[in-house]
Amino acid sequence: MERAATGHPYMIATKRAIGHSQTPFLPCQTGPSVIKCQKHPPAGTDIERGEQIVMRPELPLFETNPIIAAVKDERQLEKTFALENDILFFLFGNICTIGSLVRRAKEAGKLAFVHLDLTQGLSSKDVAADFVKEYAQADGVISTRPALLCRAKALGLITVLRVFLVDSLSLDNLNKQIAACDPDLIEIMPGVMPKVIRQVCQTVRRPVITGGMISDKEDVIAALSAGALCVSTSCEELWQDV
Repeated sequence: MERAATGHPYMIATKRAIGHSQTPFLPCQTGPSVIKCQKHPPAGTDIERGEQIVMRPELPLFETNPIIAAVKDERQLEKTFALENDILFFLFGNICTIGSLVRRAKEAGKLAFVHLDLTQGLSSKDVAADFVKEYAQADGVISTRPALLCRAKALGLITVLRVFLVDSLSLDNLNKQIAACDPDLIEIMPGVMPKVIRQVCQTVRRPVITGGMISDKEDVIAALSAGALCVSTSCEELWQDV
């Protein structure tokens, strides 16, 4: 289900908006563990000095999926099976159902991410990550809790740190949270703050996803133009554009 990122309508619109031909995050060298970022960040950053960033080999798939379907119920899950979207975020489920939900998604060829904080019955202990790895067999997890993501990363899961940037203090603490769990990706919320998205993308050494309050194409283009790799949304109308 591979698609060229340069041909996606959202990518094309974003390139026009920001006036260059690069996607927000485009690796130029892939391998089992290392990718160098092609985009030139602000002077003085580690990337600009040529430092290699350890990246998961699955992450380039996010480049060809500018819109991630964040599903909130089984009806929405069923709807994604007819779409070309390759990545799903599970924002619902419980310890009895999450295994079968993930299995159905993977049978449909999707990369499945389980939100640990929103799966009913899971605790805030490390064993929650073990459960999702062994029982649900998800590809990755999402959480606001660095400790859970540390355990998930140790188990080989792709990790997404979800951060709510509600004030300057939460923005100032972002780097501390990243250092605490070394996530593969960061999801910042809400996703309708282009100025803040741009600031985060210029300072963190991780691919950035945005989510929350994304309701139309203009929101998507604004987020991608600000530097986000992709957006996650439960808005079904936007899924149709993938």
